[in-house]
Amino acid sequence: MIIDDLRTPIVLAPMAGGPSTPELAAAVSAAGGLGFLAAGYLAAADLADRIVRTRALLSDSARPFGVNLFVPGAPTPREHFAPYLEGLGREFPLGEARFDTDDWDAKLDALVTEPVAVASFTFGCPSAREIARLRSVGTESWVTVTSVGEGRTALEAGADVLIAQGAEAGGHRATFVDRPADDAADPLSTLALLQLLTAATDHPVVATGGLATGAGIAAVLAAGAAAAQLGTAFLNCPEAGTAQLHRDALVIDAPTMLTRAFSGRRARGLRNRFILDHPDAPAAYPEIHYATGPLRKQARADGNADAVNLWAGQTHTLTSAVPAADLVRTLSAETKNALNLALSRTIQDC
Repeated sequence: MIIDDLRTPIVLAPMAGGPSTPELAAAVSAAGGLGFLAAGYLAAADLADRIVRTRALLSDSARPFGVNLFVPGAPTPREHFAPYLEGLGREFPLGEARFDTDDWDAKLDALVTEPVAVASFTFGCPSAREIARLRSVGTESWVTVTSVGEGRTALEAGADVLIAQGAEAGGHRATFVDRPADDAADPLSTLALLQLLTAATDHPVVATGGLATGAGIAAVLAAGAAAAQLGTAFLNCPEAGTAQLHRDALVIDAPTMLTRAFSGRRARGLRNRFILDHPDAPAAYPEIHYATGPLRKQARADGNADAVNLWAGQTHTLTSAVPAADLVRTLSAETKNALNLALSRTIQDC
């Protein structure tokens, strides 16, 4: 299992839409963690190119890294989201509200042609046949889940590792099906979900959501996680492709909230005017994502933080603009210190 061979139990969260770069993935892997490339929104050919570039950046070709794919859903009937887009169109430039599978089949083919250590999945679980196909070329399958039920589904399909995404996490919720009817339910925190999953299975579980310090990593390791996955913590690293507007907003002590306003799927970002003005955005992904693409692009060009998605987890103010490898080493040292401190306190109490 790849996770057992890491020098440090730190995994880079795949952050599609810009922040994910070969440079960032390679830096995390080179420092002893597990770097990830985000394949979301990329064409299969672009993904293949990024895999090659990441390998070239790793001086030690044995250093593992992973690739994350979005599991495709089903088209949303246009009548479910047309009124929302018609309202937006009176104020913002919009693109075509289209459905696609995010080049799913071609990306799986690319991962068979250019195998990586790990393929992780968001928004659902691949089929048992697809997981077996990846396993045949030596690739482990990690599935991101937000509930015990999703975890069971993933393990039944043959997943090697579960990634427990808590409500604190920035970016899109990884729920298999995004149902507005479920919004009233209180989403599980990282620590709560981790405990439920480790009680339900002996498979390794990686914890993600709201982790930004060595103490936070130590906490989930002590609760049974095999590793910690961090995303927002790396957004300000120079290797990340994060837009400057986004970087500037991360250090402001502003609240985050869940919204469908930008993409049609629940995601956690920094609260801004666009989110507040559209609290009832429907569930229609990726149709709304594509439709709002031009308005988000224009907002970035204009430096308008009130009309662009600023995905971030709840601990976003703890980010720092340091090289990714330095951040991994710092977090690793802090984690060891926190675990040693906790152990010494336990021994004293005995």
